[in-house]
Amino acid sequence: MSRAVVLLSGGLDSTTCLAWARKRGFECTTLAFDYGQRHRVELAAAARVAAALGARDHRVVRVDLGAIGGSALTADLPVPRGRDEAAMAAEIPVTYVPARNTVFLAVALGLAETLGATDLVAGMNAIDYSGYPDCRPEFVQAFEALAKVATRAGVEGARFTVHTPLMNLDKAGIIRLGTSLGVDYAMTHSCYDPAPDGRACGACDSCRLRAKGFRAAGIPDPTRYVTTPSED
Repeated sequence: MSRAVVLLSGGLDSTTCLAWARKRGFECTTLAFDYGQRHRVELAAAARVAAALGARDHRVVRVDLGAIGGSALTADLPVPRGRDEAAMAAEIPVTYVPARNTVFLAVALGLAETLGATDLVAGMNAIDYSGYPDCRPEFVQAFEALAKVATRAGVEGARFTVHTPLMNLDKAGIIRLGTSLGVDYAMTHSCYDPAPDGRACGACDSCRLRAKGFRAAGIPDPTRYVTTPSED
């Protein structure tokens, strides 16, 4: 059985990726990050998901991206709320965390090399309205090229592959895929700015995109919201 390292935040996308990897027969080590994010509740969700979907083991790595700031997720900046899709698509949002996916994939690559694995799985998505630059195919292709020259295994001939099964799916398509794989989305967390009791705010970009995805997929949304996202 081939082994894979799966980036797992505990959110809708990464959970679907883990289910996808398990369905394809990968023995999965899941990797979550405590990076100074305001929504640290996602770490508990990641642990739940890893156990429920049969990960071989689950790792949590601490990387203090709050030390560099620059994002509403790691610094004292307001999280955008109540935005429509046009506003979300207009520019790279303040919830973008500088170099986050570069750092996360670099750690995942190091872990994969120590495990003798050459497969990495991540939930990057190019058509989501978040518009993050490190979620595009060009970024993934560049990282695979980097892995070949930046690791002993790569130099010795191993070929690392970053699987991004959600790259060209919209949220409804992701939810349909996960549902077909038996994912229980009630155990996941997507909100950028949750309430103290862990409920999703219902107003941030992530909540609104998640809720719209469930509506478009025609699948009941199991999320506990403080305020149910509007349909505009």
